[in-house]
Amino acid sequence: MSRLLRRGMLGVLLAALFVLGGCSTVPAQGGGSAAQADAAAPSSPADPWERFNRRVFDFNEAVDTAVLKPVAQAYRAVVPEFVRTGVDNMFGNLGDAWSTVNLVLQAKPKAALEMGMRVATNTVFGLFGFLDIGEEIGLSKQSEDFGQTLAVWGVGNGPYVVLPLLGPSTLRDTAALPVDMKASPGNLVFKEVRDQNGATVLQLISTRSRLLSASKVLDDVALDKYILLRDGYLARRRSQVYDGDPPDDEETKPDEPKAAQAKPAEPKPAK
Repeated sequence: MSRLLRRGMLGVLLAALFVLGGCSTVPAQGGGSAAQADAAAPSSPADPWERFNRRVFDFNEAVDTAVLKPVAQAYRAVVPEFVRTGVDNMFGNLGDAWSTVNLVLQAKPKAALEMGMRVATNTVFGLFGFLDIGEEIGLSKQSEDFGQTLAVWGVGNGPYVVLPLLGPSTLRDTAALPVDMKASPGNLVFKEVRDQNGATVLQLISTRSRLLSASKVLDDVALDKYILLRDGYLARRRSQVYDGDPPDDEETKPDEPKAAQAKPAEPKPAK
């Protein structure tokens, strides 16, 4: 991501954090999710900052309702489905290239080779990723990011945090975010700031359009949308770190790699 774009995003995030930080000292009015958090202790040990996180969550929901969702609905209504699918595939192909790098960093050569073959196949035979040929011939996607790489290296996830505009995260994933942004599709393809910004906006709209149906179901069934999204995010990240096969032991840390799990020492017999 370009220096100008990074500065702009950082400015927006800091401004939002300043506003939300001030709001957190003001008693909530009404019965929103923030008011629920004010009246109770954190609902999960993984979310010690729940009160503040709910403030940010409400801010993100307002932005989504006012801006992102209407734009995504218009995009879905105007752009043909096959074009939308192709755009998603192209962004996905660029993301697969970054996943390949992370698999190498995680010392998973077999998976890295398969993902590298997938990227090459879709780039050469799939019109630079517009068509997902790799999936059709059995080269499945395995999405990886630098947050997962840090987890494999033994870095704990830390507290759950909701970032302004960016949504659910953890302290570890937030620390990894600048590296992932550096490898974003727009930054990988374009050098001009204008082009990078355009690619970032298009990717955001495309992603939000793809999630329209899921968000409608979530709005209809969720008694507490904040908790449902939080628990879903943490469960998904745990599954990703363990490559879809997390351990059954509930006492294990959510994303502690298997190699790092040490059994407690057995007590020595009394003499």
